[in-house]
Parts: sequence; C-alpha cells; structure tokens
Amino acid sequence: MGMTSGATQALTTTYAPGSTPSYSHAPALPSASFVFSPNDWPAQDKLPPTDSDEVQEWLKELDGWDIPDIGQTADGTCVGDPAAAQQAQSRGWWTCGGWTKDTDILACPDKLTWGVSFDDGPAPYTTKLLKYLDEKDISATFFVVGSRVIERPAVLIEEYMGGHEISVHTWSHPHLTTLTNEEIVAELGWTRKAIKTVLGVTPTTMRPPYGDIDDRVRAISLAMGMTPIIWTRTPAGVSFDTFDWEVAGGLLDAPTQYQAFQNILGNASEIDTGFIVLQHDLYEVTVDLAVGYTLDAARTHNPPFSLKPIGECYGIPTSDLYRESNTNTTFPFTNTSSSVDVDGDGNAETQSGVSSGGKNSAVALSTSFYSALSLAGFAVLGAIL
Repeated sequence: MGMTSGATQALTTTYAPGSTPSYSHAPALPSASFVFSPNDWPAQDKLPPTDSDEVQEWLKELDGWDIPDIGQTADGTCVGDPAAAQQAQSRGWWTCGGWTKDTDILACPDKLTWGVSFDDGPAPYTTKLLKYLDEKDISATFFVVGSRVIERPAVLIEEYMGGHEISVHTWSHPHLTTLTNEEIVAELGWTRKAIKTVLGVTPTTMRPPYGDIDDRVRAISLAMGMTPIIWTRTPAGVSFDTFDWEVAGGLLDAPTQYQAFQNILGNASEIDTGFIVLQHDLYEVTVDLAVGYTLDAARTHNPPFSLKPIGECYGIPTSDLYRESNTNTTFPFTNTSSSVDVDGDGNAETQSGVSSGGKNSAVALSTSFYSALSLAGFAVLGAIL
C-alpha cells in the first residue's frame, strides 16, 4: 500500500510447556512445545482434502443430527447467487437479510457493552496488538485460522495465556455456505485440532468467515460442538464491522474508514443491548487502526463503553469456552455428542458435560429477523462480505 512497515514485536512472555492458565478447571499446556511437520497437516490456506482418516472420523460427529438438505451457494454472496438470496429466510442465511437462529451469539446482552474480537490471526503484528491490550487491560476474543495457528503457535499461546478467548475461524477462510458438508467438517476439524495441539484445549465456539452461515452450516458446527458467533447488526441493518479489511484491501483510505466507524458507533444508543464488533489482526494496517484509533474511540466514548471479550460479555464462564474444562450441560448445545475425537485417530479424547441423545435438530429454533432489512438493501453488503 506504499506504507513503510514497522518492526514486528517480540512476544512479551514465553510460557513453558505444562504452564496452567488461570481460569477454573483449565488443563495445563501440552507437555511438549509444538513442532510443525508438514506431513501432519493439510496445505495451508487451501481447502483440506475430505478423504483423510481424520475427516472420516470427524464426519461421525454428524451422526444422529438433522443436517438440513440445503444446497451450496455459488460464492457466499447475495449478488453472486440471487436464487439463494431469494430463499434466504428458508435457508436461515445471515449474509442476505440477517436471518439468525437462537443458537447464534449476535450481541452482548448489556447495553453499551463492546464485545471485542479480532479475526484471521495469529499474524505478524498480532504481538503489537497484544501489547496494547495488555497495557490498557482489555481482553478480546481471537477467532483464529488453523493455517495461521500452526505457523505462529507461540503467538496463540500468548493470546490464550494472557487471558484472551480463543475460537475457531476455519482452516483456510472460505465462504462456508459454498462448501459440501464434508468440506465444512474438514475446515472446522483441522482448525480445532491445531488449537488443541498447541493449547491442549478445544474451543466450543466458532465464527464463520465473512459471517457466511446458514442452517446447514449451523447444524454442522453445533454437531461438532461449536456454537456460532457472528457480529451485531442494528435493526436498520447497520453492521458493527469496522471495515478495517477494506483499508487493507485498498478499497478505503484510513480516514474514511475511521469516520464511517465513528458514525456506526452512534448506533450503539439505538439498540437495547450491547454489541459485538468485527476487527482483524491479520494485517499491520488493521492492527494500527485498532491500537491507534478504533479501541481508543471505544475507551473515550461518551457515554462510556465497557470493553469485554465475547464469552465474558455474553455471560459464558471461560471454562465453558473449551470442551476440556466445560461442565455445562446445555452449552454448546443440548444433546451434543458426549465425546469427540479431536485428533481424528479413532479414539475419543474429550468429553463435555452433555450426554448424547436421539436425533437432534440443531436449528429447529425460532428465527429472528431484522425487519427493516430487505434483500435489495443487502445486495451491496453481500457483495462486499
């Protein structure tokens, strides 16, 4: 972008294998540091193959679940697939019209609470962000990409051990509604395995890239023990997306992006709840926007915002955010599988506090819809997302 890059910052703390996080029931970090071996993982930033032994084991987690028979979208956008867009309500497609289910986490319940989140890392400048968050005593939820986890495991450890929340954000960052069931399982499974290998815990939440989720993707995510988290839209359809990624992509300049986001903040007083904000730590410019402008705007806003990670703002104990420490019998979802083979080696390794049951419909719940939205109004946003 013609900007001079700054120096990346070293990790502030190195955690020894076997160190234990501070939250209740937390298992210790793995006894050996992660060592990357390309033979153990799919190619980075590409859809993982679906014929591997691991994926075949993970597919068994869908047994007994009513996975909706919904076709794949063309490209995950409203403009790219107008036929699917016309069926958005019946599909439960968030991209086109903001259709949701009660199993989605969409906002912080308490008014003027800012749910802090960052997508797509760990990345080269994540350490700069972590330093800022530590200095300002702010915790965040990091939605991590599996391909980046195996590339920068020490950064993931610093996020986790520093008190930030870790969630699944797929292996290669695709539009999930464009994939087959098997491909969705592979994307989620390999990311879940990467996090477990590095941290020793398995997240019970996920965020779909681009917010691209429908009832089929929801059902698969819930069957695999991961509750979807998106971000907030106002009743008028205004998204609490900082659009920092548009600056990184050269679609906006930083002053325009910052002004647009300040305008969005004015919508915080128009909704009865708090909100979840989308930001990214993938690029240097998105980190600079966060630490230099966006988070400072949140900290100095009048009326003041309370900045919290999403699990905390939603009232989920940290222990429930990871399967190994979770004792909750209704989260991530009632009747989910009682055991999970995260490694995909045929041996179940983790258990939740939930017992298995009969055939489950993960999305047979009431649908909420932002009534002021229309498919036409979301066509442009769908193209961007």
